[in-house]
Amino acid sequence: MRLGVLDIGSNTGHLLVVDAHRGAAPLPAFSYKEPLRLAEHLDETGAVSQKGIDALAAFTSQAQQVAEEKGCEDMLAFATSAVRDAVNSDAVLAEIDERTGLPIEVLSGDDEARLTFLAVRRWLGWSAGHLWVFDIGGGSLEMAGGADEEPEVAWSLPLGAARLARQHFDVDRPDEDAVRALRKQIRADIARDAGRMLRHGAPDHAAATSKTFRSLARICGAAPSAEGPLVPRSLPVSELSEWIPKLVAMNRDELAHLPGVSASRAHQIVPGALVAEAVMDIFELPALEICPWALREGVILERLDQIGGLA
Repeated sequence: MRLGVLDIGSNTGHLLVVDAHRGAAPLPAFSYKEPLRLAEHLDETGAVSQKGIDALAAFTSQAQQVAEEKGCEDMLAFATSAVRDAVNSDAVLAEIDERTGLPIEVLSGDDEARLTFLAVRRWLGWSAGHLWVFDIGGGSLEMAGGADEEPEVAWSLPLGAARLARQHFDVDRPDEDAVRALRKQIRADIARDAGRMLRHGAPDHAAATSKTFRSLARICGAAPSAEGPLVPRSLPVSELSEWIPKLVAMNRDELAHLPGVSASRAHQIVPGALVAEAVMDIFELPALEICPWALREGVILERLDQIGGLA
């Protein structure tokens, strides 16, 4: 069957059209996305502004049209931390439903972590053994670990790259004190609950997903996306640590010219790098394998499992 998966993230709205069948890998057929930047459309009260709502409604309407033109039988629409954490979340969803007729499900942080873990487990397979998975999004950091398809632990922290950039780096090039303060905060937040995963023992395999991790891996020498998803890619903590002072010293134009970095996300690279480094240091991981599957694939796989269970 052909599915449309509409992912309303903190940075981007992304419609992925896939040909999906139970027991087979979801095959991407078409992709349509726009840089909504909902995390940056929050006012001082924490509400999504009307400008943000209008942008989301316009994108959702266009995505529905694209999905129809591409022959989608069904549409799975979900939103993550930017909508989830907004104080007017219910009002935003109600207005989008009224204007477009498409209900959007808001995933909890734990569900984001759980579904991302499912996607990575299916990609890597059972040979990955006891698996740890990390995902830096625009609004949140997801972490999960376990030996099965359902993780033993899964949780989310408000440490997304866009959120941290908005809250802490409102200038082109942050000073050393700002970087040091943010680094300290990130590590304290991650370490607070790190024992939830550490008490289960070291992993056989540790993986990362998301645009932030992919960009950092590319900066550190990983193969470009043009070489395809089957090329192994990893992010070594030693190389990332060497790069961070260089990244801090760059302005946004310089960051935007790095391999794997888009101009719209250049301001998020430094906070994203600080989160990635903290994850690897606190969990004592020398490197993370970059997995091409993430939350969207997890949503698709769970839906296919549910359809198969009803057959």
